[in-house]
Amino acid sequence: MRALDAVAVRSWAAACVQSLDALRTEIDGINVYPVADSDTGSNLLHTLTAAHAALAAEAHVDGAGEALRVLARGAVASARGNSGVIISQVLRGLAESAGEAAELDGPALAAALRRADTVATEAVARPVAGTMLSVLHAVATAVGDGPLGDVAATAAKTAADALAETPRQLAALAVAGVVDAGGRGVVAVLDALVRVVTGQEEQPRRALAADRFAPEPPRAWEVMYLLAGADEAALPALRRALAGLGDSVTVAGDGAGNHAVHVHCADIGAAIEAGLRHGRPHAVRVEPLMTPPPADSAATMQERAVVAVVHGDGVAALLGDEGVPVLAVPAGAEPSTEDLLGLVTGTAASHVTVLPGAVGLTAAAERAAGHPVLDDRDVVVVPCASPVQVLAALAVHDPARRAGTDVVAMAEAAAATRRGEIVVAREESITWVGRAHAGDVVGLVDGEVVLIEGPHGVLAAATTVLERMLAVGGELVTVLTGTGAPEGIEDVVAAHLRAAHPEVELVCYSGGQTDALLLMGVE
Repeated sequence: MRALDAVAVRSWAAACVQSLDALRTEIDGINVYPVADSDTGSNLLHTLTAAHAALAAEAHVDGAGEALRVLARGAVASARGNSGVIISQVLRGLAESAGEAAELDGPALAAALRRADTVATEAVARPVAGTMLSVLHAVATAVGDGPLGDVAATAAKTAADALAETPRQLAALAVAGVVDAGGRGVVAVLDALVRVVTGQEEQPRRALAADRFAPEPPRAWEVMYLLAGADEAALPALRRALAGLGDSVTVAGDGAGNHAVHVHCADIGAAIEAGLRHGRPHAVRVEPLMTPPPADSAATMQERAVVAVVHGDGVAALLGDEGVPVLAVPAGAEPSTEDLLGLVTGTAASHVTVLPGAVGLTAAAERAAGHPVLDDRDVVVVPCASPVQVLAALAVHDPARRAGTDVVAMAEAAAATRRGEIVVAREESITWVGRAHAGDVVGLVDGEVVLIEGPHGVLAAATTVLERMLAVGGELVTVLTGTGAPEGIEDVVAAHLRAAHPEVELVCYSGGQTDALLLMGVE
């Protein structure tokens, strides 16, 4: 086949339904993320069956672009579950790219797949690596402007390869020993496209099966509805409101003013009320979410995990290299509840210790720890006021200890770490040690201003603050340099310690923080 026309789009829709019908049970069986409710295959089949029915009901469709638009409208109107909403946005992205085109050749299909990736990702409040979005993004990155058959084949093969990587990207999948169920559905859809384009009647690839488990009573709900009359400019506010209630938030449009809303939460009424503030909810569907499998299941959660949330890309990379799941937040900002819930639930652990690297981050983490979505987990926040205290806590972390004992050890290590900061004053202020003008260098110890230097006094301030911190002893100094730190300041600190405190060990890292020239810790 040289190009996809309306007839080919009809054939593809039918082939998708056929494949998903054959694979539904197996895809349901590997559904462990975001909630192990065993319905991803059923949701994808329901959504694409409705899309196919909408297209079949149209007797006259002129061109591939119009056929894809009809599919997208049908999918959005009947989207079921998180995976159904996302696949509806894949169809919408394909339709937007196709426009009024009668046919899609290879380059046009590649462009449409790239647009589908963008639209699907934008509909999700917090995209997570290791899900069907990762599979879609891999496809969008790989497809080139070749003949139609080559583009379709590349898309399907890339999707299969990306699917195999999902357990290495998402802990919940690795623990259960499965690939992502939604991603498996994407592979099925693209395999169906290859069969239509090539005319080959290959059997669909089989899904990786998982052991089934007996569900427990639900602690949360999957709330879905269609929203009419919503202002596009207000949709970010709706996503934020829903993210404050739960996770797996999607608000997906059909391009004609209607939106499919999806959220996992404990408060059904609040989710619907959020929609009422922005439009007219209708076709409301509520389904129970099952709790994670029991301890004797092959898909059981791992026992414990430690995660961190910090300011500074360098600090985040440092923690990530140590195997710690980490959320990097811009300086001065706080993470959303959705981001924090995803950080915790993405570990698939029943006991999660959160290490936040600032006072504001600690407050945000403590609020999220009490969220109803985390009722099935034991989430403990270790208060930290600086990334250096996070590093100190991680240094004593021992997975072999009992969870409570380990948390106490980390909390004690963080609290015992004295912290210093060298910052540049942004405006004039009165401090305990005098007046600071905008541009002055200010030194702090444990949050209190202890000295003020002129704009060129960074090196002097660093060594003076360090001396203050070492006055009561210390064996290890940790220095995190910010983006504005003078070049060679690590050497200055090292030379000072060699001369004044040769018994003290020094470690320096590039922290990448923008709100402090230096962060220092003494243990």
